[in-house]
Amino acid sequence: MSAHAHLRPAAGPLTFTRLKWTSFAHSCVYIALLVSAFAIGKPEPTTFVLGLSHGLLWIFMSLACITAARLRVVSLRTAVAVAVLGGIGPFFGSYEFVREERSRAAPDGPPPQPQQ
Repeated sequence: MSAHAHLRPAAGPLTFTRLKWTSFAHSCVYIALLVSAFAIGKPEPTTFVLGLSHGLLWIFMSLACITAARLRVVSLRTAVAVAVLGGIGPFFGSYEFVREERSRAAPDGPPPQPQQ
């Protein structure tokens, strides 16, 4: 039995796919914030808007992923990556969504070995 066999694809409006794509969007906002803040000299109000967007997305994603973990839509590992590490780098959460999606798609157990 797969480690993700007990997980559901959705619970009401919380779906694995929606959370995954929101996490990717959050990572894109964060990349834009880093570029704005460090590479192009902190132009205002762009840096402020991107920083505020990152903060609000992190809060939203944290609450949504914690709720999704309780409803068994995402794994606890993914929820922790988003909620704990997402404030300093949402890439951790995006990576965990990709990892979990691949794990969900993998067949149970190792592939059978050909007999000789």
